[in-house]
Amino acid sequence: GRFFGDPIVVFEQPDRSRMPSHRFGHGDIVLISRTKPWGEKIYEGIVLDRGPTRIRVVVNEKPKDLKKGRWRIDRGANRVAHDRMHDALISFHSSEGEGGTPLRDLLLGSLHDCASSAERPPEIKGKKKIYNLKKIDSLNDSQQHAVEVAMQRRLTLIQGPPGTGKTHTAVHLLKQLADKGQGSILASAESNVAVDNLLEGLLDLGVKAVRIGRPVKVRENLRDATLDALLENHPLQDELNFIRDENDELRRGLSKLKGREKGLAHKDIKQNFQEMRRLESEMTASVLDEAEVVCATTIGSGHQILGNRKFPIVLIDEATQASEPSALVPINRGCRQLILVGDHKQLPPTVISDTAENGGLGQSLFERLHKCEIPAQMLTTQYRMHPSIREFPSARFYENQLEDGCTKEQRPAPAGLLWPDWDHPVAFIPVEGAEELDEEGSSRSNFSEAAKVLSIVDGLLQMGDIQTNDIGIITPYNGQVRVLSDLFEQAGGREVGEKYSGLEIKSVDGYQGREKEVIVFSTVRANENGQVGFLKDKRRLNVALTRAKRGLIVIGHLATLRQEPTWKSWLDWVEESGCLAWHLSND
Repeated sequence: GRFFGDPIVVFEQPDRSRMPSHRFGHGDIVLISRTKPWGEKIYEGIVLDRGPTRIRVVVNEKPKDLKKGRWRIDRGANRVAHDRMHDALISFHSSEGEGGTPLRDLLLGSLHDCASSAERPPEIKGKKKIYNLKKIDSLNDSQQHAVEVAMQRRLTLIQGPPGTGKTHTAVHLLKQLADKGQGSILASAESNVAVDNLLEGLLDLGVKAVRIGRPVKVRENLRDATLDALLENHPLQDELNFIRDENDELRRGLSKLKGREKGLAHKDIKQNFQEMRRLESEMTASVLDEAEVVCATTIGSGHQILGNRKFPIVLIDEATQASEPSALVPINRGCRQLILVGDHKQLPPTVISDTAENGGLGQSLFERLHKCEIPAQMLTTQYRMHPSIREFPSARFYENQLEDGCTKEQRPAPAGLLWPDWDHPVAFIPVEGAEELDEEGSSRSNFSEAAKVLSIVDGLLQMGDIQTNDIGIITPYNGQVRVLSDLFEQAGGREVGEKYSGLEIKSVDGYQGREKEVIVFSTVRANENGQVGFLKDKRRLNVALTRAKRGLIVIGHLATLRQEPTWKSWLDWVEESGCLAWHLSND
């Protein structure tokens, strides 16, 4: 089969038996080879989907002798991302050429008073713009205020703590900006999931939005809004297909021609190619010109299909998870008004290299600007968590500024666990296990905790109050993700139609921006030295404690966790609140 013109390759075991355990998922870049992804012909692809017995991959080029012999699949790296970030840095520091932004000196923090400079109105189409905004019914007071401020300033930071609706706010802000008709708007985010969330919100509000990027990486229900899909349905597509078919016929007949006839055929083919390029360019320009908002990942904003197109207004959601070079890719498209939406109290950009981390790559543009005393407009009403789940994070990370937009009656403690206090659906379950290093020595696991997680999940599911897709299991360590995945595989499986179908097991870092009715958090660390590793990162703890709507269950080694100040503070709060579940410790 084909997917928006690209071939789909299905990989199965020779006997069509169950696939061995793997971590490939939708949207992953993969390298396809016979024996090894170096020193031989390799093919690049993107995972379309996976099942118990197969993986479907979309490829640019179909592998030769596809059905002969075995194939190897490896996770690939995104070289394009590196190149575009490098180009963005060069462009940002160059005052000449097509790239760059008039906000450069402000973003570098080289102005005398950055805060005052940020408050100046944006200059778009040669005019300073100040808007009066009517009350938007679907926004609360802090969201409305953030939108009003962002409309009138050339640089705005919007801080959205967990559950406060930062993407909801961003979408309404984009709608207001689009309604003013001030030119092209670029809506961006670090991940495809976050861009899809923006796109979905915009389409729901009736905004003309188009999505840049390969459809295979876009949520299925949104693929009709991709540039590829819109081009397929363009009025000029039939003309383009006619010329393409004519060219294919000419090329097939070349071998039968000689001399002057062959030369004329080559000339026709060349002219057809030029006409095809012209038509494609015209079609693309017309689709983009009609769009009020163009949506792309930060890296996707550098796609060549956008050419030298300028976007005077740029909004970046998930901005605190984007590295600075990544954020510069959309900003460099002539940005004159910039809105960064994120939360520097949650996880920063993912940086693998210690050298790069120490060099500052782990600090987002949002966080650096905030440190330059550019104030953030904070959203203060959370709609996710039971008030008891919200209580500690609000006090510890947000200076008690969070208010509840939902009541405890709307978030009842789920049946299936003997909560220490049914009015406070938070439980810490002490487990006397021991952590282990995995074979590579790169990650950790704790089988005692994994077994307890399985027991807790079975208890919750047995009562029928919640389903498998209502539960999220999170842990700081990929080693524990593997142990938990294997355990649930043996206990019934998580693929479609199996006992635990829909149950998610992920790292804490992979769960930012997500929520579930119940979160079960396995902390893993258990040792005599009180070493907690990167569990001591307050931002990681904040994310872990704020994913649950109705119930938060934390499993860990009490003595080890108490050695870390922030964890000790949380455990003290747990005890004072009567949420320490000794009675569930050894059942």
